Amino acid sequence: MDLDQALQTYLVEARELLEEMESSLLRLESTPEDDEIIGAVFRAAHTIKGSAGLFGLAPIIGFTHIVEDILDQVRNHRLAISAELIKLLLESCDHINLLVNIVVEQGDNPGPAELAQDGMLRERLQIYQQGDTESLVRLPCSQTSPVERQDPGPQAMTELWHISLRFGREVFKNGMEPTSFLRYLATLGEIVAIETITAALPGWQALDPENCYLGYEIDFDSTASKESISEVFEFVRDDCQILILPPHSKLAEYLALIEALPEENEMLGQLLVKTGALTQAELEAALHLQHLHAQAPHARLGEILISQGAVDEVVVDAALKKQNQGKEQKNKEQRFVRVHADKLDDLINLVGELVVASSGANLLAQRLRDSQLLEATSVIAMLVEEIRDGALHLRMVPIGETFNRFQRVVRDVSQELDKDITLRISGADTELDKSVVEKIGDPLMHLVRNAMDHGIESAERRQQAGKPSQGTLTLNAFHDSGSIVLEIQDDGAGLDKEKILKKALERDIIAPGQQLSEQDIYQLIFEPGFSTAEAVTNLSGRGVGMDVVKRNIQALRGSVELHSETGKGTLVRIRLPLTLAIIDGFLVRVGSAHYVIPLDMVIECVELTEDALQDTLGRDYINLRGEVLPFVRLQHYFDIQSQPGRRENIVVVSHGGQKSGLVVDELLGELQTVIKPLGKLFNHLRGISGSSILGGGDIALILDIPALVQSAIQRELHQLGHQVMGHTLSPSSIN
Repeated sequence: MDLDQALQTYLVEARELLEEMESSLLRLESTPEDDEIIGAVFRAAHTIKGSAGLFGLAPIIGFTHIVEDILDQVRNHRLAISAELIKLLLESCDHINLLVNIVVEQGDNPGPAELAQDGMLRERLQIYQQGDTESLVRLPCSQTSPVERQDPGPQAMTELWHISLRFGREVFKNGMEPTSFLRYLATLGEIVAIETITAALPGWQALDPENCYLGYEIDFDSTASKESISEVFEFVRDDCQILILPPHSKLAEYLALIEALPEENEMLGQLLVKTGALTQAELEAALHLQHLHAQAPHARLGEILISQGAVDEVVVDAALKKQNQGKEQKNKEQRFVRVHADKLDDLINLVGELVVASSGANLLAQRLRDSQLLEATSVIAMLVEEIRDGALHLRMVPIGETFNRFQRVVRDVSQELDKDITLRISGADTELDKSVVEKIGDPLMHLVRNAMDHGIESAERRQQAGKPSQGTLTLNAFHDSGSIVLEIQDDGAGLDKEKILKKALERDIIAPGQQLSEQDIYQLIFEPGFSTAEAVTNLSGRGVGMDVVKRNIQALRGSVELHSETGKGTLVRIRLPLTLAIIDGFLVRVGSAHYVIPLDMVIECVELTEDALQDTLGRDYINLRGEVLPFVRLQHYFDIQSQPGRRENIVVVSHGGQKSGLVVDELLGELQTVIKPLGKLFNHLRGISGSSILGGGDIALILDIPALVQSAIQRELHQLGHQVMGHTLSPSSIN
């Protein structure tokens, strides 16, 4: 067995269990009596401790054991859920995660700081584990608790074993004496009540003194197991009818044992025997009866055990439920295979090279004009596309896993800010590339914390504004035109445009009198060092972060925009590509240079004629079917030499609902292309997101449409500003 690989598997599984544990604890805060959630938290802690035991990870075992013990008290309704306990358990989750990282990744024992934290948490946990239970409020038993389905009876009787015993006729002949078994039974506990049953006695004419006609109904007080009580009658089992009914407290114990068992795919009888609710002899007798009635409709083992009175119905129901959980878990595990991320990255790279090779083969076939070769390359291209889509889908994960992590963030930050804020999540099933998910987490974190600190007001201010005292933060995700859109929305006070402009002027970010659109004003908050906070806090106010957020989003070939309404809230919309590896593109040529436009942004292509430019007075826009379409000449933007008198075409693109045009020389059609990142030397280039190798070996640059259009607008405004200043300072204007 590869222990290193096993440790890595444990690390991954432990983190997943801790995430599940944290999520369940947050849900438990609003539904403290939900037994299923409590059970899920307990099982997560139990599994973490058990798996740690396989590797001898003593720090994890010792600490998690205390947490598990407390959760067991909660599960058995001996300890109440409270806000303080939830907070402590969440801190314990964080500490277990820290221990996992230290022990598994570093291979070292915790350091002095971690040991100090461990000791403080243990002291706080032990108050609940071993403290004054009278001062703890007990939770009432759930109304749906299966134990309550038993006939109540006198309270004293419900806490006693009940043994129904009918000796066989041949007991005396076999040398057995019934009362000796009763004396032996008394060594295991106290026979509280006994009733002799003589109903089987025949009339004196048919009475055989060598036969036994006795039976007993016994109430027995003992801490022994059912198996131990059953062994008392081992020598007369074949000649007797024995029914052992556990006390109600034992029923609860059996149910707890069944719940605590690992979810393995065991048979019903094995589960019941393992928990002690059924003896091996009772199981064998029931299996024998089941075999005899194999063709009968009532031949199910559980029904046979219930009809015989060997096991209570609620215990059988719990065991069946546990058995189904084990089957479901096993089936779920069989549906998934853990694959190292590096292997997926290698696969994607190979598929990318396959796309390039397929394009080259197709180009060669077109040059040779061989119909059979063209048909063969066409089939290959279709298969490559399917392989590409399948390979990319392997790296697609739902964004909900990332969104759910913010439940804890919102809870902790809202308490730190003394605000009542709830988090709503929608679109959690929306999938995107794992590499994008990993890199978008930090920008999302900053935006969420910023919305809670700056956006959502205090409860008093919200009430004064006629709003509910509880603020709402919403995370949403959806697919749109081959991209994924992430939205962070709050119902706070909104952005103050006047305040933003004032700060921008103070920091010389904009010039006095400069005219800006609403979106341009909002984008100022992404400038380095910009902040409108009146005081510096632990969360914000230093003007560090928002510029990094935008830079990180742009590094993912994404864009960010803001929409705000005073008094109603702010919406931050992030648009990202689904994957960073391969792209469906539209190839164009400008002069001798080739460019790739993301195909999902292309709407249509039209010819740019002289007639279309006649009414524009030399400005870069045309009338496209009654709609003004601004355009960018890529020849001018990239300073490319081109032949005069060439035919020009406009590629109409759309991003964020806004249309614009790109003027190119030649339209070369669709292609699949692999994105190759640019080196650090070219990081300053605006409008370029990467490069690609074409089938013929030429290099094509991949256009970043949002950045290109924004850069072109800024150039235009800059030139207009110079023209206005030049006109203002001309001699004619002075005279």
